[in-house]
Amino acid sequence: MLKELAVSIVMPAYRAQGTIARAVASALAQTHVHFELIVVADDEEDYEAVLGRAGIVDPRLRFFASGLIGAGSCPARNVGLDAARYEIAAILDADDAFKPEKLEIMVPLAIEYGLVSCALDVTTPEGSHLRYVGEGENRLLSPGDYKFTNFSMDSMLVHDRRRADPRFSTTQPSMTDLDFLLKLFAGVPACFHVGVPLHDYVKMPVSLSNGPGVTERMVASKTMMRKGLAEGRYPLADPTGIVGMGRFLDISLAAEKTYAPRPGASPPDLFEDHLEPLLKR
Repeated sequence: MLKELAVSIVMPAYRAQGTIARAVASALAQTHVHFELIVVADDEEDYEAVLGRAGIVDPRLRFFASGLIGAGSCPARNVGLDAARYEIAAILDADDAFKPEKLEIMVPLAIEYGLVSCALDVTTPEGSHLRYVGEGENRLLSPGDYKFTNFSMDSMLVHDRRRADPRFSTTQPSMTDLDFLLKLFAGVPACFHVGVPLHDYVKMPVSLSNGPGVTERMVASKTMMRKGLAEGRYPLADPTGIVGMGRFLDISLAAEKTYAPRPGASPPDLFEDHLEPLLKR
């Protein structure tokens, strides 16, 4: 029973010396204790030593390297998924954090439904709350409905690898979490959503929606994914979801064209704030 409940948490790490201790501590503070945390360095840093200097040592921590430098989170995540010893998997970026009850709540649901998401607590790097995304009632989301609830990033997912076990794209310029989600939906017909914020999504300066080059990468990725949906490159277990996912991408692409964040605004302007009203029309 314990093995069935055990989780492989995959953490890509690039220049994460200043954030990784908080992220790892949030995993070690989980009320669900049956997990391994796989840290994959993408910068040749010895993160075991970094954490050791912060007083963090735990037998559940495992350390790997992507074999690359600054190649992005996707190759590192794939190394972690390949090394995973358990059937339930979760992603935790080295600048994000889990709420203490995340795994306790989400792991049984992942076993039951195959795929589970949760609401996000979007914060600044200093920990100031910016907004919630996906907060509300617990419910089952079809592929067509999913992004109208979880319209921000998708790294908060927990999934059962026995139902679907994809890898992250290493060629897509951005939106790789959504590409991964669509691959999960090839084996899982719906996602159970927990409306309680169980994941801290930290908006780092370089990842803010008004960061340099972000709009161009987002437009390129969303256009690529929209074309892939139309051409049948994402075969979903529930094929009716293609229409809803395509509609989300159309709205999101239109939102990119009208989004005009104010440089240096405090608190920062968020693309989520711009997009959400458009999704409700």
